[in-house]
Amino acid sequence: MEELNIITTEELQKRLEAGEKLELVDVREDEEVAEGMIPGAKHIKMGEIPMNLDYFDPDKEYILICRSSRRSENVCYFLHDHGVKVRNMVGGMLEWNGEVK
Repeated sequence: MEELNIITTEELQKRLEAGEKLELVDVREDEEVAEGMIPGAKHIKMGEIPMNLDYFDPDKEYILICRSSRRSENVCYFLHDHGVKVRNMVGGMLEWNGEVK
């Protein structure tokens, strides 16, 4: 299996604080997202990703987020197989120290 592109929580936080416009997709369940999401992230539950493939622009890169980075890793492989440029946020929200909304 091909090596996934990853991003650390620290790297993502720095890029957001620098004002970069990033495409973030949170694949957690509703009750998890209710506890807080990274501002600007789009919520598409993991199970709904296949029905939402048209959301993903092949010219953009998406950073996928979940609680620990295991589900987002699986989604990354799925989207990568469908021609989408993706990065997995390793450590997930468990390691996120930045702002949440």
